[in-house]
Amino acid sequence: MLNPTPAKKSRSVVKEGDAHKQHQAKDWLRWLAPLAVFLITILAFLPALENGFVGWDDDGNIYDNPHYRGLGWTQLYWMFTTFDMSLYRPVTWVTLGADYIVWGMNPFGYHLTSIVMHAGSSVLCYFVALRLLALAQSDANLYWDCPLWIGASFGALIFAIHPLRVEPVVWLSARNDVVSGLFYLSSILCYLRAATLGRNHTTRSYWLAAAVFVFALSLLSKAIGVTLPLVLLVLDIYPLRRLVGGPEKWFGTEVRRIWWEKMPFFLLAFGLGAIALLAKSSTGALRPVQQYFLTYRLGQAFYGLCFYLWKTLVPVDLSPLYELPYDFDTWMPLFFVCGAIIVLITTAVYLFRKRYPALLACWVYYLVVVTPVLGVAQSGPQIVADRYSYLACLSWAILAGGTLSNFWKYTVEEFSWFSRFMTAPALAIVSVVLGFLTWNQTVVWRNTKTLWEHVIAVAPDSSIAHFNLGRFYELQSDFEKAIDYYQRAVSINPTLADAHYDLARLLARRGLHGAAIEHYRVTLQFKPEAVDAY
Repeated sequence: MLNPTPAKKSRSVVKEGDAHKQHQAKDWLRWLAPLAVFLITILAFLPALENGFVGWDDDGNIYDNPHYRGLGWTQLYWMFTTFDMSLYRPVTWVTLGADYIVWGMNPFGYHLTSIVMHAGSSVLCYFVALRLLALAQSDANLYWDCPLWIGASFGALIFAIHPLRVEPVVWLSARNDVVSGLFYLSSILCYLRAATLGRNHTTRSYWLAAAVFVFALSLLSKAIGVTLPLVLLVLDIYPLRRLVGGPEKWFGTEVRRIWWEKMPFFLLAFGLGAIALLAKSSTGALRPVQQYFLTYRLGQAFYGLCFYLWKTLVPVDLSPLYELPYDFDTWMPLFFVCGAIIVLITTAVYLFRKRYPALLACWVYYLVVVTPVLGVAQSGPQIVADRYSYLACLSWAILAGGTLSNFWKYTVEEFSWFSRFMTAPALAIVSVVLGFLTWNQTVVWRNTKTLWEHVIAVAPDSSIAHFNLGRFYELQSDFEKAIDYYQRAVSINPTLADAHYDLARLLARRGLHGAAIEHYRVTLQFKPEAVDAY
C-alpha cells in the first residue's frame, strides 16, 4: 500500500504557492491604484498644455519679470528676499526658475510642471487617505484590504479631478498653492507614519523630522499651510486617538510629549506666518479695518464657508474671479442666511460626534484650514476663490472615500453582486462627470480673452472683468471695444479708479478732452496717489 503522506505534503506546498501568488498579485494591485489616480489626473488636465500665459498677474509674475529666470546666486537671492506681488514664496520661485532653465518662455513646460506636481499631490492624497481610513477602521489591514484601496482611490480622485482644483493648477500665478499643497500632504503623511510607530521605534524621530522639514518647505512655497499644527492635533484626536476623552484630559503629563512634538510646527507656523503678513502689509495689499469693516469680514467668512461646501457638491458656474460686491450692504441678508447655515451644521455635527466622529473631524479640519482665507486678512478683489479650496476641501474628498470604503466592507459580504452592480457604475459616472467638468474648466484659462469673457458670462456685473477685457482690446489696438468695456466697468463700479484713468486716456486720444478731464478727476477722487492722472 502506498504511503499517503507525500501526497498531503504536495497539496500543502501547492496551497502555499497559491497563497504566495495571491500576495504577489495583491502587492501589484496595491501600486496600481495610485498609478491609476496619477494618470487619470494628468488626463483630466491635458487641455492646459495648450494654454498660454494670461493677463492676470502672469505678466507681473512671469513674462514681464526677469528676476526669477534661472537658479544662479542673483536669482536665488531675489527669490528668498522679495515680497513681489505681496507674497513670500521662495520655493515656488525656485520651481519657476527651474522651468525657465528647461523651457525658456514656452508656457507648455510651465503648465506641464504644475500638472505633474498636482498629480503627485493626488498620489500623496491616496496614501494619506489609505492611512486615515485604516486608522478609522480598527479591523482594517493597511496593505491587503481591497475596500480600503477602493475608498482611498475614490477619495484621491475626488480631490484631484474636482473642477475646483483647476484654478491653482492651470493658473501659473497660483502655482504656490500646488507647491505648498504638495509639501503639506507630504508632512501629514510623514506625521501619520511617525504617530503609528511605537514610542521607542528607531525611525520614529526621523519621520517626525521629515514632517517638520517638508512643512517648512510648504510654508516657504506659500503660508497658506500655517494651520497644519492644529490639523495634526485634530488627527491626534481622531483617527489616531492619541488624545482621548474630553479636553480636560488633553493636558496631562501622560500626553505632554504629544504637545512637545508640535512645538517645531507651531514655531514654523508663527514665524513664516508673520513674514507672510509682513509681505501683505508692507506692499499695501491688506485692506484696513476703517475701509473694510469687521461686519463685512464676518459676513464674507460665513459666505465663504457655505460657498466652498456648495461648489464641492455642485461644481458648476465656476469663475476665475468672484468679485467683492461694490455695495456690500445689499449682501448682508445673504450673509445672515449663510451664518445660520454654518451654525446649524456645526450644531448637528457636534450632536452626532459620538456616532460619526469622522464627520466632526472633517468639519473641524475644514473650518481650521479655510479660516485664513475667509477675509480675516483681506487682500485682493475677490470675496472667495477656487484656489482657496485646494487644501480646505481635502477632508470632504477623504470622507467620500471613507463612506465608500465602509459601504464595500460591511455590505459586500451579504450583497456582493448587488453592491458591485450598484456602486461601480455610479463611481464611474461621478469620475467621468468631474473629469469632464475639469477638462472644460481648463479651457477657460486658454488665454486672456477666454478668461475674462468667461468671468462676464458667469457674472455679467463684474467690473474688473470688463476693465481687464478693455485692457486686452487696447493692447490689440481695438480702441473702440476698449472704450466700450472701460465705460461698462465704471458704470458697474463708479469707484474703480484704474478704469476711469484708462478710459480718460482713450477719450483724450479721440479728442474728447472734457470727458477725459472728468474721468481724470474721478480717478483722483478715489485714488489721490495717481500721479499720472494729475
